[in-house]
Amino acid sequence: MQSKRELGKSGIRITPLMLGGNVFGFTADEKASFAVLDAFLELGGDAIDTADVYSRWVPGHQGGESETVLGKWLAQGGGRREKVVIGTKVGMWDKRLGIARQNILDACDDSLRRLGIETIDLYQLHRDDEMTAPEEFMGALDTLVKAGKVRAVGLSNFKPERMRVALAAGGPRVETLQPEYSLMSREIEADLMPLCVERGVSLITYFALASGYLTGKYRTAEDKAKSVRGGRMDKYMEGKGPKVLAALDAVSARRDASQAQVALAWIMTKPAIAAPIASATKVEQLRELMGALSLELSADDIAELDRASA
Repeated sequence: MQSKRELGKSGIRITPLMLGGNVFGFTADEKASFAVLDAFLELGGDAIDTADVYSRWVPGHQGGESETVLGKWLAQGGGRREKVVIGTKVGMWDKRLGIARQNILDACDDSLRRLGIETIDLYQLHRDDEMTAPEEFMGALDTLVKAGKVRAVGLSNFKPERMRVALAAGGPRVETLQPEYSLMSREIEADLMPLCVERGVSLITYFALASGYLTGKYRTAEDKAKSVRGGRMDKYMEGKGPKVLAALDAVSARRDASQAQVALAWIMTKPAIAAPIASATKVEQLRELMGALSLELSADDIAELDRASA
């Protein structure tokens, strides 16, 4: 099992695989979500990612479903709250759109109520609205930290220049950045990753398995019918995807590991990474993902994956 990693310089340390809460109350109903969450704790996991907007995109859903399910799980007690780091986000839900000061303050109160907790461990701006002055949104986050409603703050989906001005705006220290990053999407290596290394900001990355492509499940046009996410696979199949899967297959065979485990373990070797985020709807699926924590890739393994995904 890999040792815990600190979120920036916050003093908050997490096991370097974060459980994605986007499926709670969506593709995992309450019972399935509870089972996955309990197993996550049992297997050494301790950090959970959610957002107020999850799962607004589902017909009949309003948003807030994921936080509500997570809150019900925490309410069972048994030390659950003390054992986990909860990260949630504001800014993408049409009901709470943007990162103006009052919206951030109101959204935080809403999230605290749904989660049934007094303090959010990591509160992140889900997306930059590119209009609000950095002094305004960082000031709002400062208010929340000083009120004891938030322990640490982070950004998500910010461009390099806007991240730089946010870092310079004062207020609480930005401890994390949450961008897309995987073997299929390495754009942050050009600017955001070096910036995070320079400033001591930790990366928590989403789409770590490229919507399931890096599990090896989707290799032919026929495979796209295997799930609702199959329609997203064309962009991977038509590009470097087959070459990446071939490298994953080779490393997986050498390490006696699954493709998903290798893809996650590769991310964990990269600079400034605190944790990739991965979701599971079943306990068996979660067990496989958690196996990435005990997988050690060699320099040759990493180089092979780097070359294939360049």
